[in-house]
Amino acid sequence: MVTIESAVIAKLKKENQEFEILVDLEPALKLKRGERVDMHEVLAATHIFKDAHKGDIAANLKETFGTDDVNEVAREIILKGDIQINMAYKKKKIEEKKNEIIGFLVRNAMDAVKKIPIPRQRIELAMEQIHFSIDPFKPAPQQIDELIAKLKGIIPITMENKLVEVLVPATYASACYGILKKYGKIKKEDWLGTGSLLARVEMPAGVYNDFVDALNKKTNGDIQITNVD
Repeated sequence: MVTIESAVIAKLKKENQEFEILVDLEPALKLKRGERVDMHEVLAATHIFKDAHKGDIAANLKETFGTDDVNEVAREIILKGDIQINMAYKKKKIEEKKNEIIGFLVRNAMDAVKKIPIPRQRIELAMEQIHFSIDPFKPAPQQIDELIAKLKGIIPITMENKLVEVLVPATYASACYGILKKYGKIKKEDWLGTGSLLARVEMPAGVYNDFVDALNKKTNGDIQITNVD
């Protein structure tokens, strides 16, 4: 259970009355999103308040909520009411969402002119230039399309896949098979009579360099990688 000092307020107005509870922000938000959460992890105090700051406890809950079970009333307040979100938490979630979005672009986007992945720093600087605002509570995929459309005015960004043909010597074939699957989709594979593996792999353009590095490290550079037009 979170301490009262660290708790935030969740409130609900019902039948012209205000009801407030003190909650741990993260579990309360999980509950509001529909996740399964133990109410003991959510509540900082086992009271329903008229005014949490003053410590005024609400009376006659059953008349308004149909029950005087604090957990049930608190659940309704969270699900139907508003949860106070402090700035420190909001900044943290913005940074997390920003990293998620930029990470996706670094892995999946490429420079349409140079046909190479776009470095993280270049994406960050472009986002600052267009003053793109991250919504900390909106799913990343819903923001990425909007961001790409705006970034195209600054950098030649495109979401493209890369198709390569890889010849792995027999000594490393089994060990490298997992790397091929990790970074891309194996479109075609042939196990040669020598035990070598010849495969065509499609992957997001942005992960190509990491893909090559991983294979070179595993094979000590004894591998052939060819771009397929």
